[in-house]
Amino acid sequence: MKGSLASVLLVVFTVPALAYVDITTTALPNGVLGTSYSGVISASGGCTPYVWNVVSGKLPAGISAKASNTTTSLTLTGTPQTAGTYSFSGQVTGCGGHHSSVSYKIVIQPTLNHVVDVTWKPSASTNVVGYDVYRAPDGVTWKKINVSLIASTLYSDSTVANGSTYYYAATAVDLEGHESAKSATIKVTVP
Repeated sequence: MKGSLASVLLVVFTVPALAYVDITTTALPNGVLGTSYSGVISASGGCTPYVWNVVSGKLPAGISAKASNTTTSLTLTGTPQTAGTYSFSGQVTGCGGHHSSVSYKIVIQPTLNHVVDVTWKPSASTNVVGYDVYRAPDGVTWKKINVSLIASTLYSDSTVANGSTYYYAATAVDLEGHESAKSATIKVTVP
């Protein structure tokens, strides 16, 4: 018998592991009755589109939730209608069926009752005409607070809410309107 040549064909099928989706936002800002509210819950991992749900508890009256166009975040907006403490759990489900949920507490206080004063050393440059102040409630996103330049190095923010942590930074603007990078952040926790 002549020698035979045996061929072995090895076929490997790779099934991609569906990564787990994870909610990355751990806290939401508190709010004030009758004052515009905004908070964002973000998720990452897994595969999109994500499906968002409030699985227990309830949002404050007057606040609604809407998924972003990319479905990677859930935006809470509206005007709170009732003061109180609201607890709820948000859940996100990725396209592979994996889900993640996080519990949140939002306090809607009846009135503003705190003022945060932030000071910083002014620029020594003669080209600086003012400062812009940025605030990130609970470290979520930065937003410009003042609508125009301010010349003072003292800034008061009376829109803070009880039980929230805020991060402040300032930028300088020169005579030509060029804005500097943000300063180091200042962390303020309102009791």
